[in-house]
Amino acid sequence: MAHEHSYTATLKNNKTENTAADFLLASDLRFRQPNKEERKEVLKRLDLPTTFSRAFDLVLLPSVDSIDIFSTPIEELILIELKTTQKKLINNPDGFFFGATENEFRLADKLAERYRFCFISLHPESKSYALLSLKELDIRIKTKRVQYQINL
Repeated sequence: MAHEHSYTATLKNNKTENTAADFLLASDLRFRQPNKEERKEVLKRLDLPTTFSRAFDLVLLPSVDSIDIFSTPIEELILIELKTTQKKLINNPDGFFFGATENEFRLADKLAERYRFCFISLHPESKSYALLSLKELDIRIKTKRVQYQINL
C-alpha cells in the first residue's frame, strides 16, 4: 500500500511537470505535446516499439510553420524528455539533479541528435530551459548512480 507522502509527492511532481510543459509550449511554438495516437505514430515511423511511448514528453518540430506531427518528415522531429525543478539555477542546467529511466537513455542513444533532454527551472528568478543531447549530457554528468525501483 502506498503511503500518503508518496501519493502527495507524485501529485506535486505531476503538477510541476505540467507547469513546465505549459511554460515550454508557450516559450516556443515549435514544441508540441503529442497525444496517445501521435506518440504511437511517431514510434511507428521511427520503427521503434511502443515500450518507448513514455520515454518522451514533447516533440520539437523544425519550424513554427510545420503543420503537425503527422505531416512533418520523421527525420525532422526531435523527441523531448522533460526534467523539471523549482530550484534556482542561474546557469541552467548547471546544478540540476534529476532522475531518468533506462528507457529514456536507451531511446536517447538510438536517436542521438533527434532526442533531447530538456532541463527546466521554474524558479521565478531563473525561469529557463536548456536542451541537451545524450552526447552533450554525458560530457556534463558529474555523478551517476543506478537505483532499483521494485514492485512486489
